[in-house]
Amino acid sequence: MTAIENQHLDLTTIDFAAVTNCGDLPQPMMPPIKQALYKAKPEDFVVNERLEVDFTDAGEHLWLHIEKSGINTAYLAKLLSEWADIPLRDVGYSGLKDRQALTTQWFSLRLPKKQKPDSDFAPVDIKEHETVKIIAEHWHNKKLNRGTHNANQFVITLRDIEFAKDQTLGDKSSVEQHLQTISTTGVPNYFGPQRFGFGGNNIREALNLFAKPLKITSSAKKKNKRKSAVREQNSMELSAARSLIFNQILAARVQDGSWNTGLNGDVFNLNGSGSIFASEHMDETLQARLASGDIHPTAVMWGAGNNKVAGEAAELENTVVQQDALLAALATGLEQHEVKAQRRALRLPVEDLSWQWSDEQDEEQTLVLSFTLTTGSFATSVLASVVEHLQLGSA
Repeated sequence: MTAIENQHLDLTTIDFAAVTNCGDLPQPMMPPIKQALYKAKPEDFVVNERLEVDFTDAGEHLWLHIEKSGINTAYLAKLLSEWADIPLRDVGYSGLKDRQALTTQWFSLRLPKKQKPDSDFAPVDIKEHETVKIIAEHWHNKKLNRGTHNANQFVITLRDIEFAKDQTLGDKSSVEQHLQTISTTGVPNYFGPQRFGFGGNNIREALNLFAKPLKITSSAKKKNKRKSAVREQNSMELSAARSLIFNQILAARVQDGSWNTGLNGDVFNLNGSGSIFASEHMDETLQARLASGDIHPTAVMWGAGNNKVAGEAAELENTVVQQDALLAALATGLEQHEVKAQRRALRLPVEDLSWQWSDEQDEEQTLVLSFTLTTGSFATSVLASVVEHLQLGSA
Protein backbone atom coordinates (compact mmCIF):
# COMPACT_ATOMS: atom_id res chain seq x y z
CA MET A 1 0.00 0.00 0.00
CA THR A 2 1.45 3.36 -1.00
CA ALA A 3 1.48 6.54 1.02
CA ILE A 4 -1.22 8.05 -1.24
CA GLU A 5 -3.49 5.06 -0.66
CA ASN A 6 -2.90 5.32 3.09
CA GLN A 7 -4.18 8.87 3.11
CA HIS A 8 -7.46 7.71 1.54
CA LEU A 9 -8.13 5.07 4.19
CA ASP A 10 -11.69 5.89 5.29
CA LEU A 11 -11.53 6.37 9.06
CA THR A 12 -15.32 6.39 9.32
CA THR A 13 -15.40 2.70 8.37
CA ILE A 14 -13.00 1.63 11.14
CA ASP A 15 -14.31 0.50 14.53
CA PHE A 16 -11.29 1.58 16.55
CA ALA A 17 -12.65 0.14 19.79
CA ALA A 18 -13.06 -3.25 18.13
CA VAL A 19 -9.66 -3.41 16.41
CA THR A 20 -7.91 -2.52 19.69
CA ASN A 21 -10.01 -4.81 21.89
CA CYS A 22 -7.34 -6.88 23.62
CA GLY A 23 -9.99 -9.23 25.00
CA ASP A 24 -10.48 -10.62 21.49
CA LEU A 25 -6.84 -11.62 21.06
CA PRO A 26 -6.28 -15.40 20.90
CA GLN A 27 -4.83 -17.36 23.81
CA PRO A 28 -2.85 -20.62 23.62
CA MET A 29 -5.19 -22.21 26.20
CA MET A 30 -8.85 -21.67 26.98
CA PRO A 31 -9.10 -19.43 30.08
CA PRO A 32 -10.58 -21.37 33.01
CA ILE A 33 -12.58 -18.34 34.23
CA LYS A 34 -15.36 -17.09 31.98
CA GLN A 35 -15.84 -13.70 33.63
CA ALA A 36 -14.43 -11.70 36.54
CA LEU A 37 -14.34 -8.13 37.85
CA TYR A 38 -11.05 -6.34 38.46
CA LYS A 39 -10.24 -2.86 39.81
CA ALA A 40 -13.46 -2.79 41.82
CA LYS A 41 -11.46 -0.57 44.21
CA PRO A 42 -7.88 0.76 44.17
CA GLU A 43 -6.54 -1.84 46.59
CA ASP A 44 -7.72 -4.57 44.19
CA PHE A 45 -4.90 -3.60 41.82
CA VAL A 46 -1.60 -3.11 43.65
CA VAL A 47 1.62 -2.30 41.77
CA ASN A 48 4.98 -2.10 43.52
CA GLU A 49 7.96 -0.86 41.56
CA ARG A 50 11.06 -3.07 41.88
CA LEU A 51 14.14 -0.86 41.80
CA GLU A 52 17.54 -1.77 43.24
CA VAL A 53 19.66 1.24 44.20
CA ASP A 54 22.61 1.61 46.55
CA PHE A 55 21.91 5.08 47.89
CA THR A 56 24.96 7.26 48.56
CA ASP A 57 23.13 9.29 51.23
CA ALA A 58 24.91 12.26 49.70
CA GLY A 59 24.37 14.43 46.65
CA GLU A 60 21.73 16.89 45.50
CA HIS A 61 18.94 14.47 44.56
CA LEU A 62 16.28 13.63 47.15
CA TRP A 63 14.70 10.27 46.30
CA LEU A 64 11.17 9.70 47.61
CA HIS A 65 9.36 6.37 47.79
CA ILE A 66 5.70 7.26 47.40
CA GLU A 67 2.45 5.32 47.75
CA LYS A 68 -0.42 6.73 45.74
CA SER A 69 -3.90 5.96 44.45
CA GLY A 70 -6.24 7.85 42.13
CA ILE A 71 -3.36 9.99 40.79
CA ASN A 72 -1.29 9.39 37.68
CA THR A 73 2.50 9.60 37.75
CA ALA A 74 2.88 12.71 35.60
CA TYR A 75 0.46 14.73 37.73
CA LEU A 76 2.19 13.64 40.93
CA ALA A 77 5.52 14.76 39.45
CA LYS A 78 3.95 18.19 38.84
CA LEU A 79 2.75 18.36 42.45
CA LEU A 80 6.23 17.47 43.69
CA SER A 81 7.85 20.14 41.53
CA GLU A 82 5.47 22.75 42.94
CA TRP A 83 6.10 21.60 46.52
CA ALA A 84 9.88 21.74 46.10
CA ASP A 85 9.71 24.90 43.94
CA ILE A 86 11.87 23.36 41.22
CA PRO A 87 11.39 22.94 37.45
CA LEU A 88 9.41 19.90 36.39
CA ARG A 89 12.47 18.69 34.44
CA ASP A 90 14.28 18.27 37.79
CA VAL A 91 11.75 15.67 38.95
CA GLY A 92 12.70 12.14 37.93
CA TYR A 93 10.77 8.89 37.86
CA SER A 94 11.36 5.53 36.22
CA GLY A 95 7.97 4.56 34.79
CA LEU A 96 4.31 5.48 34.59
CA LYS A 97 2.03 3.81 37.11
CA ASP A 98 -1.71 3.25 36.77
CA ARG A 99 -4.00 5.90 38.22
CA GLN A 100 -6.74 3.37 38.98
CA ALA A 101 -4.60 1.38 41.38
CA LEU A 102 -2.70 1.45 44.67
CA THR A 103 0.92 1.88 43.60
CA THR A 104 4.36 2.52 45.04
CA GLN A 105 7.19 4.07 43.06
CA TRP A 106 10.29 6.23 43.42
CA PHE A 107 10.70 9.90 42.46
CA SER A 108 13.81 12.07 42.63
CA LEU A 109 13.99 15.83 43.22
CA ARG A 110 17.08 17.85 42.28
CA LEU A 111 17.74 20.20 45.20
CA PRO A 112 21.12 21.92 44.54
CA LYS A 113 21.28 23.43 48.02
CA LYS A 114 20.33 20.08 49.54
CA GLN A 115 17.53 21.73 51.48
CA LYS A 116 14.18 20.02 51.80
CA PRO A 117 11.02 22.13 51.56
CA ASP A 118 10.01 23.73 54.85
CA SER A 119 6.57 22.14 54.83
CA ASP A 120 5.55 18.49 54.62
CA PHE A 121 4.32 17.23 51.26
CA ALA A 122 0.55 17.48 51.67
CA PRO A 123 -1.08 18.68 48.44
CA VAL A 124 -4.45 20.33 48.95
CA ASP A 125 -5.63 20.31 45.33
CA ILE A 126 -6.33 16.58 45.14
CA LYS A 127 -9.75 15.00 45.21
CA GLU A 128 -11.31 13.00 48.01
CA HIS A 129 -10.60 9.61 46.41
CA GLU A 130 -6.95 10.54 45.66
CA THR A 131 -4.25 9.68 48.19
CA VAL A 132 -0.50 10.17 48.31
CA LYS A 133 2.01 9.33 51.05
CA ILE A 134 5.81 9.43 51.30
CA ILE A 135 6.96 6.15 52.84
CA ALA A 136 10.76 6.50 52.56
CA GLU A 137 13.40 9.01 51.45
CA HIS A 138 17.14 9.01 50.65
CA TRP A 139 19.71 11.46 49.33
CA HIS A 140 21.55 10.29 46.23
CA ASN A 141 24.12 11.62 43.74
CA LYS A 142 22.09 10.79 40.62
CA LYS A 143 18.71 11.66 39.17
CA LEU A 144 16.18 8.86 38.71
CA ASN A 145 15.89 8.32 34.96
CA ARG A 146 13.16 6.67 32.92
CA GLY A 147 13.46 2.90 32.60
CA THR A 148 15.67 2.47 35.66
CA HIS A 149 13.51 -0.12 37.40
CA ASN A 150 13.62 -3.67 36.09
CA ALA A 151 10.31 -5.11 37.24
CA ASN A 152 6.91 -4.49 38.82
CA GLN A 153 5.24 -6.67 41.40
CA PHE A 154 1.45 -7.00 41.19
CA VAL A 155 -1.19 -8.08 43.67
CA ILE A 156 -4.53 -8.27 41.83
CA THR A 157 -7.92 -9.23 43.22
CA LEU A 158 -10.51 -10.77 40.89
CA ARG A 159 -14.11 -10.59 42.11
CA ASP A 160 -17.51 -11.94 41.04
CA ILE A 161 -15.86 -14.90 39.37
CA GLU A 162 -17.88 -17.01 36.96
CA PHE A 163 -16.07 -20.21 36.07
CA ALA A 164 -15.95 -21.59 32.55
CA LYS A 165 -18.22 -24.54 31.93
CA ASP A 166 -17.10 -28.16 31.48
CA GLN A 167 -14.10 -27.95 33.80
CA THR A 168 -12.62 -31.44 33.92
CA LEU A 169 -10.98 -31.01 37.33
CA GLY A 170 -13.61 -28.86 39.02
CA ASP A 171 -13.74 -25.09 39.10
CA LYS A 172 -10.93 -24.11 41.48
CA SER A 173 -8.73 -27.07 40.58
CA SER A 174 -8.86 -26.19 36.89
CA VAL A 175 -7.91 -22.59 37.65
CA GLU A 176 -5.03 -23.69 39.85
CA GLN A 177 -3.73 -26.12 37.21
CA HIS A 178 -3.91 -23.34 34.62
CA LEU A 179 -1.99 -20.97 36.91
CA GLN A 180 0.62 -23.61 37.54
CA THR A 181 1.04 -24.07 33.79
CA ILE A 182 1.49 -20.38 32.95
CA SER A 183 4.00 -20.02 35.79
CA THR A 184 6.16 -22.39 33.72
CA THR A 185 5.22 -21.53 30.13
CA GLY A 186 4.57 -17.79 30.44
CA VAL A 187 1.82 -15.99 28.51
CA PRO A 188 1.62 -14.10 25.19
CA ASN A 189 3.31 -10.73 25.64
CA TYR A 190 0.43 -8.61 24.29
CA PHE A 191 0.28 -4.87 24.79
CA GLY A 192 -2.61 -3.94 27.07
CA PRO A 193 -5.63 -1.77 26.24
CA GLN A 194 -4.19 1.32 27.96
CA ARG A 195 -1.64 1.57 25.14
CA PHE A 196 -4.42 2.39 22.66
CA GLY A 197 -6.37 5.01 24.60
CA PHE A 198 -10.09 5.21 25.22
CA GLY A 199 -11.98 3.48 22.42
CA GLY A 200 -8.73 2.99 20.49
CA ASN A 201 -8.43 6.73 19.93
CA ASN A 202 -4.61 6.64 19.83
CA ILE A 203 -4.80 4.62 16.60
CA ARG A 204 -7.19 7.16 15.09
CA GLU A 205 -4.74 9.93 16.00
CA ALA A 206 -1.85 7.95 14.53
CA LEU A 207 -3.69 7.72 11.20
CA ASN A 208 -4.45 11.44 11.31
CA LEU A 209 -0.76 12.09 11.92
CA PHE A 210 0.32 9.85 9.05
CA ALA A 211 -2.18 11.51 6.66
CA LYS A 212 -0.38 14.85 7.02
CA PRO A 213 2.31 15.46 4.40
CA LEU A 214 5.89 15.46 5.63
CA LYS A 215 7.68 18.69 4.77
CA ILE A 216 11.05 18.36 3.07
CA THR A 217 13.80 20.96 3.43
CA SER A 218 17.14 21.30 1.69
CA SER A 219 18.97 21.13 5.00
CA ALA A 220 19.52 17.61 6.28
CA LYS A 221 20.31 19.00 9.69
CA LYS A 222 16.99 20.81 9.91
CA LYS A 223 15.24 17.72 8.57
CA ASN A 224 16.75 15.53 11.29
CA LYS A 225 15.75 18.00 13.97
CA ARG A 226 12.21 18.09 12.63
CA LYS A 227 11.98 14.28 12.56
CA SER A 228 13.22 14.06 16.13
CA ALA A 229 10.72 16.66 17.28
CA VAL A 230 7.83 14.82 15.61
CA ARG A 231 8.77 11.57 17.34
CA GLU A 232 8.94 13.29 20.72
CA GLN A 233 5.67 15.18 20.28
CA ASN A 234 3.73 12.21 18.91
CA SER A 235 5.31 9.37 20.86
CA MET A 236 1.92 8.15 22.13
CA GLU A 237 0.48 7.80 18.62
CA LEU A 238 3.62 6.18 17.20
CA SER A 239 3.82 3.75 20.10
CA ALA A 240 0.17 2.78 19.69
CA ALA A 241 0.66 2.12 15.97
CA ARG A 242 3.64 -0.16 16.62
CA SER A 243 1.83 -1.92 19.45
CA LEU A 244 -1.23 -2.75 17.33
CA ILE A 245 0.95 -4.27 14.61
CA PHE A 246 2.90 -6.26 17.20
CA ASN A 247 -0.28 -7.58 18.83
CA GLN A 248 -1.60 -8.83 15.49
CA ILE A 249 1.66 -10.56 14.60
CA LEU A 250 1.71 -12.19 18.03
CA ALA A 251 -1.94 -13.23 17.58
CA ALA A 252 -1.02 -14.97 14.32
CA ARG A 253 1.81 -16.79 16.05
CA VAL A 254 -0.40 -17.86 18.93
CA GLN A 255 -2.81 -19.29 16.38
CA ASP A 256 -0.11 -21.24 14.53
CA GLY A 257 1.57 -22.34 17.79
CA SER A 258 4.95 -20.72 17.10
CA TRP A 259 4.78 -17.95 19.71
CA ASN A 260 6.88 -19.97 22.14
CA THR A 261 8.53 -22.55 19.86
CA GLY A 262 10.13 -20.41 17.17
CA LEU A 263 10.29 -20.30 13.37
CA ASN A 264 13.15 -20.49 10.89
CA GLY A 265 14.64 -17.01 10.56
CA ASP A 266 13.46 -15.89 13.98
CA VAL A 267 15.18 -13.29 16.12
CA PHE A 268 15.46 -14.40 19.75
CA ASN A 269 15.59 -12.41 22.98
CA LEU A 270 17.79 -13.54 25.85
CA ASN A 271 15.56 -13.80 28.92
CA GLY A 272 15.87 -10.91 31.35
CA SER A 273 17.91 -8.72 29.00
CA GLY A 274 17.61 -6.56 25.92
CA SER A 275 20.01 -8.79 23.97
CA ILE A 276 18.81 -10.36 20.72
CA PHE A 277 20.31 -12.66 18.12
CA ALA A 278 19.11 -14.08 14.82
CA SER A 279 19.14 -17.67 13.56
CA GLU A 280 18.33 -18.90 10.05
CA HIS A 281 17.23 -22.36 11.15
CA MET A 282 15.70 -23.91 14.25
CA ASP A 283 17.79 -26.69 15.76
CA GLU A 284 17.75 -28.86 18.88
CA THR A 285 19.86 -26.39 20.85
CA LEU A 286 17.48 -23.50 20.19
CA GLN A 287 14.47 -25.69 20.94
CA ALA A 288 15.99 -26.70 24.27
CA ARG A 289 16.74 -23.08 25.19
CA LEU A 290 13.18 -22.09 24.26
CA ALA A 291 11.73 -24.90 26.35
CA SER A 292 13.81 -23.86 29.37
CA GLY A 293 12.79 -20.20 29.07
CA ASP A 294 16.37 -19.08 28.45
CA ILE A 295 15.36 -17.35 25.20
CA HIS A 296 12.12 -16.14 23.62
CA PRO A 297 11.03 -15.60 20.00
CA THR A 298 10.45 -11.96 19.08
CA ALA A 299 8.32 -9.94 16.68
CA VAL A 300 8.98 -6.57 15.17
CA MET A 301 8.08 -3.26 16.72
CA TRP A 302 7.49 -1.89 13.23
CA GLY A 303 9.76 0.70 11.71
CA ALA A 304 12.50 1.28 9.19
CA GLY A 305 15.38 -1.20 9.06
CA ASN A 306 13.57 -4.43 9.97
CA ASN A 307 16.43 -6.48 8.54
CA LYS A 308 17.32 -8.89 11.34
CA VAL A 309 14.40 -11.28 10.80
CA ALA A 310 14.40 -13.70 7.84
CA GLY A 311 12.76 -16.81 6.40
CA GLU A 312 9.43 -18.03 7.74
CA ALA A 313 9.38 -15.47 10.55
CA ALA A 314 9.86 -12.53 8.15
CA GLU A 315 7.25 -13.91 5.75
CA LEU A 316 4.69 -14.19 8.54
CA GLU A 317 5.29 -10.64 9.77
CA ASN A 318 5.00 -9.16 6.29
CA THR A 319 1.92 -11.20 5.45
CA VAL A 320 0.07 -10.09 8.61
CA VAL A 321 0.69 -6.44 7.74
CA GLN A 322 0.15 -6.63 3.98
CA GLN A 323 -3.18 -8.45 4.26
CA ASP A 324 -4.73 -5.79 6.54
CA ALA A 325 -5.29 -2.27 5.15
CA LEU A 326 -5.20 -0.65 8.60
CA LEU A 327 -1.94 -2.34 9.60
CA ALA A 328 -0.39 -1.54 6.22
CA ALA A 329 -1.30 2.14 6.64
CA LEU A 330 0.24 2.21 10.11
CA ALA A 331 3.39 0.44 8.91
CA THR A 332 3.86 2.87 6.02
CA GLY A 333 3.34 5.85 8.31
CA LEU A 334 5.92 4.58 10.78
CA GLU A 335 8.47 4.07 8.02
CA GLN A 336 7.85 7.53 6.57
CA HIS A 337 8.43 9.04 10.00
CA GLU A 338 11.72 7.13 10.16
CA VAL A 339 10.86 5.27 13.34
CA LYS A 340 13.55 2.63 13.80
CA ALA A 341 12.46 -1.01 13.92
CA GLN A 342 13.02 -2.86 17.20
CA ARG A 343 12.22 -6.35 18.52
CA ARG A 344 10.00 -7.42 21.43
CA ALA A 345 9.69 -10.85 23.03
CA LEU A 346 6.55 -12.79 22.12
CA ARG A 347 6.54 -14.62 25.43
CA LEU A 348 6.12 -13.01 28.85
CA PRO A 349 7.48 -14.97 31.84
CA VAL A 350 5.28 -14.78 34.93
CA GLU A 351 7.64 -14.75 37.91
CA ASP A 352 6.82 -15.57 41.55
CA LEU A 353 3.22 -16.44 40.74
CA SER A 354 1.07 -17.31 43.75
CA TRP A 355 -2.65 -17.22 44.47
CA GLN A 356 -5.19 -17.35 47.26
CA TRP A 357 -8.95 -17.89 47.29
CA SER A 358 -11.16 -15.83 49.52
CA ASP A 359 -14.90 -16.32 50.01
CA GLU A 360 -15.83 -12.88 51.29
CA GLN A 361 -19.53 -13.47 50.75
CA ASP A 362 -21.54 -16.64 50.45
CA GLU A 363 -22.04 -16.26 46.71
CA GLU A 364 -18.85 -14.39 45.78
CA GLN A 365 -15.70 -16.15 44.65
CA THR A 366 -12.59 -13.98 45.02
CA LEU A 367 -9.13 -14.83 43.71
CA VAL A 368 -6.01 -12.88 44.70
CA LEU A 369 -3.07 -13.22 42.30
CA SER A 370 0.49 -12.13 43.05
CA PHE A 371 3.23 -12.08 40.41
CA THR A 372 6.19 -10.10 39.05
CA LEU A 373 6.67 -8.89 35.48
CA THR A 374 9.56 -7.21 33.69
CA THR A 375 9.18 -3.54 32.79
CA GLY A 376 7.33 -2.79 29.58
CA SER A 377 4.90 -5.67 30.04
CA PHE A 378 1.25 -5.61 31.04
CA ALA A 379 -0.52 -7.33 33.92
CA THR A 380 -3.63 -7.48 31.75
CA SER A 381 -1.76 -9.98 29.55
CA VAL A 382 -1.63 -12.35 32.52
CA LEU A 383 -5.25 -11.69 33.45
CA ALA A 384 -6.42 -12.26 29.87
CA SER A 385 -4.82 -15.69 29.89
CA VAL A 386 -6.88 -16.61 32.97
CA VAL A 387 -10.17 -14.75 32.40
CA GLU A 388 -12.08 -14.78 29.11
CA HIS A 389 -14.10 -11.63 29.82
CA LEU A 390 -12.47 -9.09 32.15
CA GLN A 391 -14.88 -6.52 33.54
CA LEU A 392 -13.32 -3.22 34.60
CA GLY A 393 -14.56 -1.86 37.93
CA SER A 394 -14.92 1.76 38.98
CA ALA A 395 -11.73 2.13 41.00
